[in-house]
Amino acid sequence: MAVARRRVDISEGRAALAAWQAAVGPSSGEAAGGSGAAAGNPPSRAVIATAVRYSLEEVTARAPGNSVEVRVPPFGVTQCVEGPRHTRGTPPNVIETDADTWLGLVTGRLNWAEAVSAHKVTASGLRADLSELLPL
Repeated sequence: MAVARRRVDISEGRAALAAWQAAVGPSSGEAAGGSGAAAGNPPSRAVIATAVRYSLEEVTARAPGNSVEVRVPPFGVTQCVEGPRHTRGTPPNVIETDADTWLGLVTGRLNWAEAVSAHKVTASGLRADLSELLPL
């Protein structure tokens, strides 16, 4: 299976993810321990876009395939996880969420099951579960 070419430089992607984490502040577990950066200004749209696109590419690199489509509008979409490939129309396994929720899942600030049950993530289809892949 061919691996998709990266469009976001790995070092730029990691830097954007770190900048997003610094901007949103420590997670609840980090706040109790006193580590992590204090929440500053909200991250820029460019930082969010780069962090989302990098993390989507990273999920695809770790779980290549075409059976699950992950959508983080308006920043990006990817197909990942081995299994039946769809070629036309809406795929049978779709995950959709906003950028902040996605980055929270990627960084471990949010738990997959909690995000789905809180309706922060829409996941349809038998394979639409990334709990084994997240956090990155």
